[in-house]
Order: sequence, then structure tokens, then C-alpha cells
Amino acid sequence: MHFSDYARYISAETLMGPNSVRILEELFRKYPLQLAAEDQVLDLGCGTGLTSLVIAKETGAKVCANDLWIGAEENARRFKDWGVGQQVTPSCEDANDLSFDKKQFQALVSVDSYHYFAGEPGFFENKILPFLNNKAEVLIGVPGIKDTFEGRSDELLSAWLGDESYMFKSPKLWKEIIGSHGSLEKVETWEMECFDNAWSEWFATNHEYALGDKRYFETMIKPYTCFVGIYVKIR
Repeated sequence: MHFSDYARYISAETLMGPNSVRILEELFRKYPLQLAAEDQVLDLGCGTGLTSLVIAKETGAKVCANDLWIGAEENARRFKDWGVGQQVTPSCEDANDLSFDKKQFQALVSVDSYHYFAGEPGFFENKILPFLNNKAEVLIGVPGIKDTFEGRSDELLSAWLGDESYMFKSPKLWKEIIGSHGSLEKVETWEMECFDNAWSEWFATNHEYALGDKRYFETMIKPYTCFVGIYVKIR
């Protein structure tokens, strides 16, 4: 994957936080998905569909772009404009109540959204695993707190995040939350390398939320937080 191939799609209208394409680039570099055209990928929490576009282009697979906050019709228009309307299908469902077929997906990708709905033990096993095929792969990138500061999210981040600070968990804790179900062949978590670039590219949009985040970058975001990469391989 070459980040520059997608630079023209990145803007204040398509980003909803730190650059999701930059985060996805690192996930794909570390664990490239080898998929066929008939395979299906669930992009869970796709936002404006930017990550869905990249997944479609990079893997050639069919993509289900699901988001609760952005309507399916709005994303469908974007996918058509981007030339992937036949390959990417938008949906608008709650991650706690997905209606897809069992074992439908050969891969799941979730960038900057999984922490909103999946931070409790048992969620992956009960809400995600049933929809994944044998040998499926999962790539997740979420904002989190560094291992050194685990358990101190409210103390260190509440001035920035308010009552959402509890969602920021460490790489070590995310591994525990995913769990060790017998159907899981491998679970790996790590502190991602794309932190500075993803944040600086978000700030460069001058989006009002980006400007709000920027006020806390040097005092809270940079010293205490990270992006957590998560990889899961299904048996």
C-alpha cells in the first residue's frame, strides 16, 4: 500500500479524527490481507467510508462498510463517486446487534472506532466472532493509553475526553479484553508507529474538532496516549 495513492481523498470532510488511512497503512504493512475477489471484509465503524475505499482498492475483496453514525445512503453516494460503488456495500447497524450471516467475513477491519463499543471482555467472542469465517483475520487500530499509564485514563485524560476517557485502554489490556477463546489462533497488540503522522495530518485539516484536540496535544495526548494495533487470527 502506498499512502500517497489516497492523499487526494483525505480532507476535513472525510476524516473524523487522526488520519485513518495512515493507521490502516501501518496495519496493512504489518499484516497484509491476502484476499480473493469473492471474499468479504467487514469495515466496522467505517465513518465516511475512507477506510472502506482503501480496503477495497488494496485487497480487491468485497467490503461491507458499516457505521452507526453515518447513514448508508450518504456513504453510498461517496462510494459511487469514488468508483467503488459495485464493490463496497454500506450499512448502518449497531455493532452490538449486527444482522450479517454467520461466518460471512474472511476479514474484519476497524479503525478508530472499536473502543466506542467493544471495551468489555466477551464482546469479541459474542458479538464479532460468530460472523468470522475459519482462518479469518482481524485488524484493529484504536486510540489508547500507554501501558505505563494503564488505569489512569480518568486522571490523566478527563480534561480532554470528559466522560469518554475510560475508553482509552493500553495495548496490554486490549489483549486481555479480546481474550483467549479456543477459536483464536493468535492475538497480538502493540503501540503503533504512525502516531505523530496521523495526528499532524488531522490537525492540518483545520477541522473544528481537530483544533480542539490540538490544544491538548502537548500536555495530554502526546505524553500519555498512543494508537493501539490489534491483530487476531481465527483458527
